[in-house]
Amino acid sequence: MSQQELAIPQPKPLLEKLTEDWWAVITGGFIVALILAFALSLPDFKIQVPVYSWSSGEELIAKVLSPANLLLILLIGGGFFLLSAIAVKSMGDDMRLYLPGFGVIYLLAVTSLIISGNKTLSYYGLEYVIFALVLGLILGNSNATPTWIKKAARSEFFIKTGLVILGSSILFTDIIKAGLPGIIQAILVVAAVWFFALWLSRKLKVDDEFGVILASAVSICGVAAAIVASGAIQGDKKKLSYVTTLVLIVAIPMLVLQPWLIKVFHIPEIVGGAWLGGTLDTTASVAAAAQIVGPGAVKAGVIIKFSQNVLIGVAAFFIAIWWSYRPSKEGAEVAGTAGTPGFGIVWERFPKFVLGFLATSLLFSFVVPASTIGEVKDILKALQTIWFAMAFVSIGLEARFKDLVQVEGGRPALAFIGAQIFNVIWTLIWAWILFGGYLFAVPDIK
Repeated sequence: MSQQELAIPQPKPLLEKLTEDWWAVITGGFIVALILAFALSLPDFKIQVPVYSWSSGEELIAKVLSPANLLLILLIGGGFFLLSAIAVKSMGDDMRLYLPGFGVIYLLAVTSLIISGNKTLSYYGLEYVIFALVLGLILGNSNATPTWIKKAARSEFFIKTGLVILGSSILFTDIIKAGLPGIIQAILVVAAVWFFALWLSRKLKVDDEFGVILASAVSICGVAAAIVASGAIQGDKKKLSYVTTLVLIVAIPMLVLQPWLIKVFHIPEIVGGAWLGGTLDTTASVAAAAQIVGPGAVKAGVIIKFSQNVLIGVAAFFIAIWWSYRPSKEGAEVAGTAGTPGFGIVWERFPKFVLGFLATSLLFSFVVPASTIGEVKDILKALQTIWFAMAFVSIGLEARFKDLVQVEGGRPALAFIGAQIFNVIWTLIWAWILFGGYLFAVPDIK
């Protein structure tokens, strides 16, 4: 064989060509398909779900730390490692560093779920995302943190995989329950808050890349939306980590203050629930905060949050198009001399894991029988939650406290907080108009 022939580059194997987004779709899709296969082939078999809920030391030891429950948690961890290792290895990472690092991250994620499983903490809306972030921040901001732990912090891959599974709980039939008021509120809130946040970012001289990520986080659904937006514009991972840390820090006072304000100002239960659903970032936090208000608030809040969550895919599509065509120096470089980027550029920027999210949502909305959904929803919820918990631990590991004030002089943090204040006020106005009986009859969802 000649030297010229030896110099010809060999094409990469198919698996090595796949991006992180596609691996998230494959991993999350495989988990959903596996659970569905179990449920359909063994309809009488009940899939066991890990227990994290406890109210006393005795209950903690007897239920959560029981050998059977710990074994189940360990088996899930082993399965998650194998699935993620295939993806991480194909993306070129060193397995010798990933294995021990994954073990630490998984342990911290489970620890956050156990802490938040305390019924008192759960009652006050202190969910696992807060404890996962704090544990990650403590470890990540320690000068003695080993490199091999940080190497395993794959926050985007973990949360993208969880989002594909989340599609199983975002059903279009639930969106319909909110009726026209819920759909109108979701669109008005997302659109107005997104553009206000971007405008405020520019006023504070925050670059558009930062602005798009934080605008999406504030307006749609926090961390998940930030990751979708970052994928659509191929954003800087450090900026994404900054925004996601802000989302979780700002969420803590909101969880406490908003239910308190609803009670102090005697805001109607349904209106209060719609307000919480439009401003808090996760379905779990909405449900926890609304629980303090009342059962009607819980249902209204969760339905509104579902309505906003389903806009993730729509937002990703429009952000990818806008970013590709926007008149800027970066846009001109992408577009080329003609200045007219085609569909190929938009497709390249579009976050592919959103397709997995939408496919799962459509599958569970229109194909999977309701009885089967009832069988698998708890286990899929539990698995999705563990992926998210690992993601939030990883975000903490990647974040730096000093960055919140040092990055661009702290202006992105000011833009985020200002946009969140606008979000809280704007959403309350529309929640009262749409669910207070002024334009439409108050929905009968109690």
